[in-house]
Amino acid sequence: MKSFVLPPLSILYGAVTRTRLSLYRRGTFHTTKLDRPVISIGNITTGGTGKTPLVEWVAKTIAAHGKKVCILTRGYGRKDPHLQVIVSDGYDVLASPAEAGDEPYLLATKLAGKAAVISSADRIAAGQEAIKDFGAECFVLDDGFQHLRLARDLNIVTIDATNPWGGGSLLPFGRLREKPEGLSRADCVVITRCDQVDSVDALREEILRLAGERPIFKSQMRPLRVSSLKNPSGTLAPPARVAAFCAVGNPYSFFENLRGLGFELALQKSFPDHHVYSQDEIDSLIQSAKETGATSLITTAKDAVKLRTLSFSMPCYVLNIEISIENSAAFTRMIMENL
Repeated sequence: MKSFVLPPLSILYGAVTRTRLSLYRRGTFHTTKLDRPVISIGNITTGGTGKTPLVEWVAKTIAAHGKKVCILTRGYGRKDPHLQVIVSDGYDVLASPAEAGDEPYLLATKLAGKAAVISSADRIAAGQEAIKDFGAECFVLDDGFQHLRLARDLNIVTIDATNPWGGGSLLPFGRLREKPEGLSRADCVVITRCDQVDSVDALREEILRLAGERPIFKSQMRPLRVSSLKNPSGTLAPPARVAAFCAVGNPYSFFENLRGLGFELALQKSFPDHHVYSQDEIDSLIQSAKETGATSLITTAKDAVKLRTLSFSMPCYVLNIEISIENSAAFTRMIMENL
């Protein structure tokens, strides 16, 4: 039944998307420009393209050049999506993961002292407040490619090398938010997870065909360390027999990173993106892990922010990663030229 219902819904979704884009192009829907530069980082598929590590990288780079930067994000999965939440003022983390959303909270903790973070459905109002209250000099618009209300000075799109076109169909049948031809609006494309495929040459040619002669940068997710959830100074090294679990957009990439490090995955379990765990789920997961002979649990940094208040009768560890960009000097130069 599902396969019969979803394709027509995808056709309807595509019609609505095309109409919306057309109304912005004609000026029927208006775009607002903030008084400070805006760099947008987004994608054309739902979740899991490696966008959040890139947002962190860009914000750190801008801060290292002495600019006061603020990240504007919707904050998916938070308790009240209609409420504007100051996740960080640029110095201190001021909200919980439930209030902020898991990704904004993770960004705020990683960028403490470097960037402010605001979760808000109204990114324009949030930006204006950040200029007034925090003295923000520039913005990183998280997940902003389809957020056409806010003008941007640089439009960066991430494409996941392991699943670039989301199955080839629009939502809800596939994972595409818009047709790949929408890449013509991009100023630059970052291909992520290049290390998890044999080659990106064909994908690069396809992107050039769709986006025109835009700069294309290749990147990969680089594991940093595996640290204890409850005691960050504790670490876990391969080979170890582990039960891996996550609630991220691309669980395949997480599991492959662990295998690449040399861990033996006795169990792998994925939950829906942004899932909020219950104690019962963790207890059940631990029971399953023990039955497979796993000695530890291991999860992502994004999941970890929602797990620290729960109890674990088995050691739980966190894989921390960062994005590594080829020709990062040219990428940095492009960012700074637009600020």
